[in-house]
Amino acid sequence: MNKKKDLSLVNCLATSMLAYFLTIPLHELFHALTDLAYGNGVACFSAGGVNPIEIVAYETLSPFHRIMLAGGSASILNVIIGAVLLIVLLKTQMGPMTRVFLVQLMGGHLSEGIGYFLIGGLFCAGDWGLVFSHLTELPGLVTGLRIGLAALGAVGIVGTFFALNYMSYYFIEDADNRKERLGVAFRLHLLMVIVGYAVGMTITLLSPMNATGELSPLLGFLYNMVWITFFWGFMFTGVMKVLPPKKSRFLYKLPAEPRVPLWIAAVLVIGFDIFVLGPGLFFG
Repeated sequence: MNKKKDLSLVNCLATSMLAYFLTIPLHELFHALTDLAYGNGVACFSAGGVNPIEIVAYETLSPFHRIMLAGGSASILNVIIGAVLLIVLLKTQMGPMTRVFLVQLMGGHLSEGIGYFLIGGLFCAGDWGLVFSHLTELPGLVTGLRIGLAALGAVGIVGTFFALNYMSYYFIEDADNRKERLGVAFRLHLLMVIVGYAVGMTITLLSPMNATGELSPLLGFLYNMVWITFFWGFMFTGVMKVLPPKKSRFLYKLPAEPRVPLWIAAVLVIGFDIFVLGPGLFFG
């Protein structure tokens, strides 16, 4: 009797596409909703960024509200979502397909949020660079924020490496089997890097912000470095065998059977992300 085909690679590719869609465009949606909540308008919403219509005078706001409105809210919400998902993954049993998706989604939100902390703190760039530009009369606060964000970003990025490595062993029956570790690590982690860069760079090129010079391919490449967490999740598990569990943590097999509705949903959302949200939606 012929063995059934192992379609776990296709299934995990589909979940990584869904996780990407529910991370990056959602991050931009947080920006748009924050602008609207504070009374600004939105001229363009795209997967590459939001172009607000600035109605609110920043100088009339307290430092906290300036931080939220200028761009800090999105990365903070990413970190909160990622932390909640990590707790759910540690405390809850679920189906293997759901767990694969939530591991990728958890890593995506932590990568995006903490990545922006690190970029902002070290290089005064990205969302937090814009925040700092609205706090120029408070240099002490800016310095304190940069130091704090850089520290949180560095610790958080390394912590995410280990969290992703930890989650791998729910799917690995024999921690000494390098082939099995590589297979799980590739599907669970490295696919997120591949999807993240492929979709992210495509959107960068299509983005209206690229046409105006606000977002260049080089900047797009650098911003997509947030996916480095998944690369090191792959390396820690598949290649280096960093901190394997003292006893088996294996609970789930990667789902190998066809999941056609999942595949269709993944293609549809990524198609919408690239071809609709990539060039942007313009308002008024």
